[in-house]
Amino acid sequence: MTIIAAFDGPGRFYKGNLHTHSTASDAVLGPAEVCALYRDAGYDFLALTDHFMAKFGFPVTDTRPFRTNSFTTLIGAEVHAPATSLGETWHILSVGLPLDFAPTPPGEHGPALAARCAAAGAFVAIAHPAWYGLTIEDGESIACAHAVEVYNHQSALENDRGDGWGLLDTMLAKGHRLNACATDDAHFKFNDYCGGWVMVRSESLEPDALLAALKAGQYYSSTGPELHGISHEGDEIVVQCSPASTVMLLGRGSAGATVFGDGLTTARLPAGKLRNSPYGRVVVMDSNGKRAWSNPFWFDR
Repeated sequence: MTIIAAFDGPGRFYKGNLHTHSTASDAVLGPAEVCALYRDAGYDFLALTDHFMAKFGFPVTDTRPFRTNSFTTLIGAEVHAPATSLGETWHILSVGLPLDFAPTPPGEHGPALAARCAAAGAFVAIAHPAWYGLTIEDGESIACAHAVEVYNHQSALENDRGDGWGLLDTMLAKGHRLNACATDDAHFKFNDYCGGWVMVRSESLEPDALLAALKAGQYYSSTGPELHGISHEGDEIVVQCSPASTVMLLGRGSAGATVFGDGLTTARLPAGKLRNSPYGRVVVMDSNGKRAWSNPFWFDR
């Protein structure tokens, strides 16, 4: 039996949101209010990622004063530079930046800025790709990315473009080994918060430990359901989860298998259905249509 990453090793799961804004850029709540909202909602950590742009003074918002013994913060920003295939300004999520991260100089393009964030120690994610029409060429140009935002709550509610699996599955099929993340991207102009999050398996709530776990893919993403375990047992992928109506095993192209039921907490899916796929991933859906997603796991064949 092989335990899939994020469900093996020491530590426990911590709930966190990786993408949120405040009045330091274009949201309507101040940093203290935002941190208090997520803390009171039962989150263990938050990354406040204000827009790193000249018109806002290139903020890397300092949330250290809002940490407690049971709630912490990661320092980050949503960084921007020219230009995607459609001529749009890049949106790149960078969590784990130093507070003195240098402003974006004239002439620095998106891939170079992303690489500078990664070199500074950040977890880098390609933000809301469907929201502004990122192409596979755009995705491949961010060679340092750790993940793709596969669910963005604000985009899902505002313009029905919150799903990033199309880009990530295409990149996975081409051999790029990236993970997934679900986020809020909350601006608090409407009810766009506490809708998408990550559950990070870490030995502690220390920011450095959480950041290392994120980079290692030791987490899953959710809008509601819980994933309790995923293992590879013989020719089956065994999924343990909170009560679900659908459990899916997906791979490259149309490869996949699905189990339906009422209140499923364990599902056995035939790994042989992914025989021609180099990777697999699990999706769990509950009776309300809420979903949880594992990170991709790769088969050694």
